[in-house]
Formats: sequence, C-alpha cells, structure tokens
Amino acid sequence: MASSPPDLNQECSRCKSVLAPGALACGSCHSLVHAARLEQLAAGARLHEKRNEIAQARAVWLKALELLPPDSAQAEWIRGNAKRLEASAVSASAADAHVTWASKFGPLAPLFILLANGKFLLALFKLKFLLSLGAFVAFYWALYGARFGVGFAILILIHEMGHFVDIKRRGLPADMPVFLPGLGAYVRWGALGVSAQTRSFVSLAGPLAGCIGAAVCALLWIKTGDTLWLGLASLSAILNLLNLIPIWVLDGGQAIGALNKSERIVLSAAAVLFAAFFSQPLLLLVAAGAAYRAYSKDIPAAPSHAATAYYLSVLAALGYLSRLAALPATGGHG
Repeated sequence: MASSPPDLNQECSRCKSVLAPGALACGSCHSLVHAARLEQLAAGARLHEKRNEIAQARAVWLKALELLPPDSAQAEWIRGNAKRLEASAVSASAADAHVTWASKFGPLAPLFILLANGKFLLALFKLKFLLSLGAFVAFYWALYGARFGVGFAILILIHEMGHFVDIKRRGLPADMPVFLPGLGAYVRWGALGVSAQTRSFVSLAGPLAGCIGAAVCALLWIKTGDTLWLGLASLSAILNLLNLIPIWVLDGGQAIGALNKSERIVLSAAAVLFAAFFSQPLLLLVAAGAAYRAYSKDIPAAPSHAATAYYLSVLAALGYLSRLAALPATGGHG
C-alpha cells in the first residue's frame, strides 16, 4: 500500500523548502521525501536477500518503489532488481532440478553441479570487468610501456576496489569495476535508502585505497631507487587528490554531501592550509569547490564529524604524497 501524501505545509527535511502535495522528491534540492522509510525498506529487503528469501525481498523492494519518483535512478534500479530476483527464483528451481539429476553421479555430483551452473563461473569472472580491464592495460601499455601501463592499471583497480569492498562489506549490491581507457573507471552500486554519511564513506573509500597504493609505490621507490615507482606514486596521489574536488560526479562531490555548512567551510579552510604546507596548489581546487558547496541547496541539517574527519585525513595524506613528483629522482635510494 502506498503511503499517504505529505501534508500541504510539510517541509523538506534537508533544505526546508515547502513540499508540493503528494510530492515524492523535493523540488528544490531533489532529496527524497520518504528517505527514512526507504532506508528501512531497503535494509529489510537486503536482509531477506541475505537469507535467500527471494519472494519476500522482491515484495519489499516493490513496496519501496511506490515511494519513489517513477523516473528516478533509484526506481529504475529497483525495477531491474525486481526482475533479477524473479529470474533468481526461477534459477533456484532449475538448480534444484540440477541437484536431483547430478546426484546420480555419486561423488562426482558437486563437479557436475558446478559445471551446469554457469552463473557461478560468471560471478567469478565478470566478463565486462575482465574485458574492460584488459583494454585499459593495453591502452596504457601502448602509450607508456608494459611496466608503467600495468602498474598504472593496478593502481586504478586498487582505487575502484576500495569503493567495491566498502560497498559490499555494508551488504549493499555492487557490480565489479568497469574501466574506460583514457577516461578512468567506475563502480555501479545500489544506493537506494543509503544515508548521506554512508554515501560519503563509500565515496572516500576509493581515494583512501588509492592513497595506500601510492604509499606502497613510494616505499618501493625508497627501497629500490627505481624511478618507475616514484612516477606511479606521485601520479596516483595527484589523480586521487583531484578526485576529491567536491564537484560534479567526482568522489569529492559525493563525499561532501554529508557535511553541513560549517563543516564545508572548515574543509575549504583546511585545504588552503594544506596547499601552503605541502606546497601543492591543486589543493586550492578542493578549497574552491568546498567554498562553493557551502552555499548550495543540498546542505544537510545535521553535521557528520566522522565524514569530515575522514575527508580531511585522506586529503592531508594525498597532499603529502603528491609532493613526491617534486623530489629528486635519486632521492629514494641511499
């Protein structure tokens, strides 16, 4: 049953704009009117999925669909997920038939079940992931040589797996990364009913993983003196730093959504200080973006000190690592 429409004078919980009668999303900041209820439904549906209660999970997702604008990305995802669950229920019935058939082979039954269930192999080796990663490696291999091309691709993979692992550990649906040669990569995930703070943490998990990858490369440079590691470390740090600019679809643009106005001002001021301390002017772009977003309409009422601390920590670490490009090429080996 669909929930009753909001009262005539109901306000948006985020930007305090007056909502239109029956609105499912705020006309000013586009936040979902029933976000809290949607988060509850999504949690319940995911719990049913975890317990392999396919029919119940599908019913809850469809109930959440009634609270979403029909043309929203979340509604599109739910419709697709409902179809997936329906197909999964059919596959489960087919799998039972496979088990009954394969049991005739005695000790070899598990092998026949494994070979018959192509979805297992598909889940293990996602074709789109492997093909796009291969094309990504080949592209940079051709441009910069095998060592740098493979190393750079691995660092981008580490960044994307940071997002993927953080999403999956929260029990949320996510696809393996897809790579776009010359452009970058992305992880598609189901963010329905997810809080702004969780979105922020997921967005920052990529730059954090990229920061760790850059740090490992820096340590290898110090150990070996091989300038390949210096180049990979500094490039990874710079790219992850640029990704923290709080604009558009960059990770920083998603991460800042959990910060209120005062926290965005603190982020802007801290980025200016980091720029001076680390002699890294790229940090001024982060400062400018945070200052601009301090006056946008998507500012939450409640602060998120955890997201702010997370953002500042990763920003400072990447600011430090990004200075490696300015160091002497022989400085890593005694």
